[in-house]
Amino acid sequence: MTRFGIALMALFLWNYAMAADTEEPSWTLVDTLDEVELRAYAPTVRAVTRLDHSGQTTAGFQRLAGFIFGGNETGEKIAMTAPVEETLSSEAPIMAFTMPAQYAMDDLPAPQDDSVQLTEMPGRNMAAIRFSGWATDGKVDRKTDELMETLARHGIDTVGDPSLNQYNPPWTPPFLRRNEIMIEVRLPQADD
Repeated sequence: MTRFGIALMALFLWNYAMAADTEEPSWTLVDTLDEVELRAYAPTVRAVTRLDHSGQTTAGFQRLAGFIFGGNETGEKIAMTAPVEETLSSEAPIMAFTMPAQYAMDDLPAPQDDSVQLTEMPGRNMAAIRFSGWATDGKVDRKTDELMETLARHGIDTVGDPSLNQYNPPWTPPFLRRNEIMIEVRLPQADD
Protein backbone atom coordinates (compact mmCIF):
# COMPACT_ATOMS: atom_id res chain seq x y z
CA MET A 1 0.00 0.00 0.00
CA THR A 2 1.32 3.47 -0.88
CA ARG A 3 1.87 6.26 1.65
CA PHE A 4 -1.16 8.02 0.20
CA GLY A 5 -3.25 4.87 0.67
CA ILE A 6 -2.07 4.49 4.27
CA ALA A 7 -2.78 8.17 5.00
CA LEU A 8 -6.23 7.88 3.44
CA MET A 9 -7.00 4.75 5.48
CA ALA A 10 -5.79 6.47 8.67
CA LEU A 11 -7.99 9.48 7.92
CA PHE A 12 -10.97 7.20 7.29
CA LEU A 13 -10.44 5.28 10.56
CA TRP A 14 -9.87 8.47 12.59
CA ASN A 15 -12.99 10.10 11.14
CA TYR A 16 -15.01 6.92 11.74
CA ALA A 17 -13.86 6.78 15.38
CA MET A 18 -14.73 10.46 15.89
CA ALA A 19 -18.20 9.97 14.36
CA ALA A 20 -18.84 6.83 16.43
CA ASP A 21 -18.20 8.82 19.64
CA THR A 22 -20.58 11.66 18.74
CA GLU A 23 -24.03 11.34 20.31
CA GLU A 24 -27.08 11.67 18.06
CA PRO A 25 -30.76 12.07 18.98
CA SER A 26 -32.53 8.78 19.67
CA TRP A 27 -34.97 7.59 17.00
CA THR A 28 -36.71 4.47 15.73
CA LEU A 29 -37.24 3.59 12.08
CA VAL A 30 -40.97 3.53 11.30
CA ASP A 31 -40.91 2.88 7.54
CA THR A 32 -38.90 3.41 4.35
CA LEU A 33 -40.33 4.99 1.19
CA ASP A 34 -37.88 4.78 -1.70
CA GLU A 35 -34.80 6.66 -0.37
CA VAL A 36 -36.77 8.33 2.46
CA GLU A 37 -36.76 7.07 6.04
CA LEU A 38 -39.72 7.79 8.34
CA ARG A 39 -38.47 8.04 11.93
CA ALA A 40 -40.00 8.50 15.38
CA TYR A 41 -37.74 10.76 17.48
CA ALA A 42 -37.65 10.87 21.27
CA PRO A 43 -38.04 14.25 23.05
CA THR A 44 -34.86 16.35 23.25
CA VAL A 45 -33.55 19.67 24.51
CA ARG A 46 -31.95 21.94 21.93
CA ALA A 47 -29.85 25.09 21.89
CA VAL A 48 -31.25 27.29 19.12
CA THR A 49 -30.20 30.56 17.52
CA ARG A 50 -31.98 32.58 14.84
CA LEU A 51 -30.12 33.37 11.64
CA ASP A 52 -30.45 36.70 9.82
CA HIS A 53 -30.79 34.73 6.59
CA SER A 54 -30.57 31.16 5.38
CA GLY A 55 -26.87 30.56 4.81
CA GLN A 56 -25.58 32.53 7.81
CA THR A 57 -24.13 29.27 9.09
CA THR A 58 -20.78 30.48 10.38
CA ALA A 59 -22.23 33.09 12.75
CA GLY A 60 -24.96 30.72 13.95
CA PHE A 61 -22.48 27.90 14.53
CA GLN A 62 -20.12 30.21 16.44
CA ARG A 63 -22.91 31.35 18.80
CA LEU A 64 -24.03 27.77 19.55
CA ALA A 65 -20.46 26.48 19.85
CA GLY A 66 -19.71 29.36 22.23
CA PHE A 67 -22.53 28.17 24.49
CA ILE A 68 -21.43 24.51 24.62
CA PHE A 69 -17.73 25.38 24.95
CA GLY A 70 -18.34 27.31 28.18
CA GLY A 71 -20.22 30.48 27.17
CA ASN A 72 -22.87 29.91 29.81
CA GLU A 73 -23.61 31.00 33.38
CA THR A 74 -21.46 28.26 34.94
CA GLY A 75 -18.71 27.98 32.32
CA GLU A 76 -19.64 24.31 31.88
CA LYS A 77 -18.43 22.55 28.75
CA ILE A 78 -21.15 20.48 27.07
CA ALA A 79 -20.33 17.68 24.63
CA MET A 80 -20.89 18.33 20.93
CA THR A 81 -23.60 16.20 19.35
CA ALA A 82 -24.63 15.60 15.76
CA PRO A 83 -26.23 16.76 13.61
CA VAL A 84 -25.98 20.51 13.28
CA GLU A 85 -29.46 21.47 12.08
CA GLU A 86 -30.25 24.49 9.91
CA THR A 87 -33.80 25.16 8.73
CA LEU A 88 -34.21 25.83 5.03
CA SER A 89 -36.53 28.79 5.45
CA SER A 90 -36.22 32.30 4.09
CA GLU A 91 -38.75 33.58 6.66
CA ALA A 92 -37.15 32.76 10.03
CA PRO A 93 -34.19 30.39 9.66
CA ILE A 94 -32.63 28.83 12.75
CA MET A 95 -29.63 26.70 13.60
CA ALA A 96 -29.83 24.14 16.42
CA PHE A 97 -27.64 21.75 18.39
CA THR A 98 -29.33 18.90 20.27
CA MET A 99 -28.10 18.67 23.85
CA PRO A 100 -26.70 15.34 25.10
CA ALA A 101 -29.42 13.00 26.42
CA GLN A 102 -28.05 13.23 29.98
CA TYR A 103 -29.42 16.79 30.25
CA ALA A 104 -32.98 17.77 31.10
CA MET A 105 -33.94 21.40 30.54
CA ASP A 106 -33.40 22.24 34.24
CA ASP A 107 -29.90 20.70 34.21
CA LEU A 108 -28.49 23.08 31.61
CA PRO A 109 -26.80 26.39 32.46
CA ALA A 110 -28.28 29.50 30.89
CA PRO A 111 -26.46 30.78 27.78
CA GLN A 112 -24.48 34.01 28.20
CA ASP A 113 -25.43 35.05 24.66
CA ASP A 114 -29.05 36.24 24.55
CA SER A 115 -29.34 35.07 20.93
CA VAL A 116 -29.02 31.44 22.09
CA GLN A 117 -32.16 29.91 23.58
CA LEU A 118 -32.75 26.50 25.15
CA THR A 119 -35.95 24.80 24.01
CA GLU A 120 -37.65 21.48 24.67
CA MET A 121 -38.50 19.55 21.52
CA PRO A 122 -41.30 17.03 22.03
CA GLY A 123 -41.13 13.61 20.40
CA ARG A 124 -42.01 13.88 16.73
CA ASN A 125 -42.12 11.99 13.46
CA MET A 126 -39.58 13.00 10.84
CA ALA A 127 -38.87 12.09 7.23
CA ALA A 128 -35.21 12.05 6.21
CA ILE A 129 -33.25 11.61 3.00
CA ARG A 130 -29.49 11.07 3.21
CA PHE A 131 -26.68 12.22 0.91
CA SER A 132 -22.90 12.45 1.03
CA GLY A 133 -20.43 15.06 -0.13
CA TRP A 134 -20.57 18.80 0.41
CA ALA A 135 -24.02 20.26 1.07
CA THR A 136 -24.00 22.64 -1.89
CA ASP A 137 -27.09 24.72 -2.65
CA GLY A 138 -27.80 22.66 -5.77
CA LYS A 139 -27.51 19.33 -3.97
CA VAL A 140 -29.61 20.55 -1.02
CA ASP A 141 -32.31 21.80 -3.44
CA ARG A 142 -32.36 18.49 -5.37
CA LYS A 143 -32.56 16.35 -2.23
CA THR A 144 -35.24 18.61 -0.71
CA ASP A 145 -37.30 18.27 -3.90
CA GLU A 146 -36.82 14.48 -3.87
CA LEU A 147 -37.90 14.28 -0.23
CA MET A 148 -40.99 16.44 -0.74
CA GLU A 149 -42.01 14.64 -3.95
CA THR A 150 -41.69 11.22 -2.30
CA LEU A 151 -43.82 12.31 0.66
CA ALA A 152 -46.46 13.85 -1.63
CA ARG A 153 -46.57 10.71 -3.78
CA HIS A 154 -47.27 8.64 -0.65
CA GLY A 155 -49.86 11.08 0.72
CA ILE A 156 -47.85 12.08 3.80
CA ASP A 157 -48.47 15.57 5.16
CA THR A 158 -45.55 17.72 6.31
CA VAL A 159 -45.26 20.20 9.19
CA GLY A 160 -43.10 23.32 8.98
CA ASP A 161 -39.96 23.81 6.92
CA PRO A 162 -37.35 21.24 5.95
CA SER A 163 -33.90 21.40 7.53
CA LEU A 164 -30.36 20.55 6.49
CA ASN A 165 -28.67 18.28 9.03
CA GLN A 166 -24.89 17.85 8.87
CA TYR A 167 -23.16 15.16 10.93
CA ASN A 168 -19.43 15.62 10.34
CA PRO A 169 -16.67 18.00 11.36
CA PRO A 170 -15.66 20.43 8.58
CA TRP A 171 -12.36 18.63 7.86
CA THR A 172 -14.16 15.39 6.90
CA PRO A 173 -13.45 14.48 3.25
CA PRO A 174 -16.52 14.83 1.00
CA PHE A 175 -16.86 11.09 0.33
CA LEU A 176 -17.13 10.41 4.09
CA ARG A 177 -19.62 13.18 4.85
CA ARG A 178 -23.17 12.40 5.98
CA ASN A 179 -25.93 14.94 5.42
CA GLU A 180 -29.71 14.67 5.62
CA ILE A 181 -32.66 16.80 4.62
CA MET A 182 -35.41 16.31 7.20
CA ILE A 183 -38.96 17.52 7.73
CA GLU A 184 -41.57 16.80 10.38
CA VAL A 185 -44.45 14.66 9.11
CA ARG A 186 -47.90 13.58 10.21
CA LEU A 187 -48.03 9.82 9.92
CA PRO A 188 -51.37 8.06 9.44
CA GLN A 189 -52.58 6.42 12.66
CA ALA A 190 -52.95 2.66 12.49
CA ASP A 191 -56.44 1.36 13.25
CA ASP A 192 -56.62 -0.36 16.63
